[in-house]
Amino acid sequence: MSVKIFIKRTGVTKNLIELTILLKRLRSLTLNQPGYIYGETLRRVDQPDECIVISTWRSMEDWENWFNNEQRISIQSEIDLLLGKDTEYAIYEE
Repeated sequence: MSVKIFIKRTGVTKNLIELTILLKRLRSLTLNQPGYIYGETLRRVDQPDECIVISTWRSMEDWENWFNNEQRISIQSEIDLLLGKDTEYAIYEE
């Protein structure tokens, strides 16, 4: 059963250039992960400082493997440091 991961980030208008570079690095790594299906990034209309990524994975196990990937963790730590807050995750089954 596939899963959708909702990844919420706030503070995205701060340090936009640095953030964009980190997000592109993360995205390029994600594209090569087993079980990754697709993802999309949405920016909130009424709060432009907030965005959400909807990432679709073949299984919970595939997502967990990616979530625990050392490269992902390293880049994600840089993103959270840059934003000044932790990224939020919510997992849903289809």
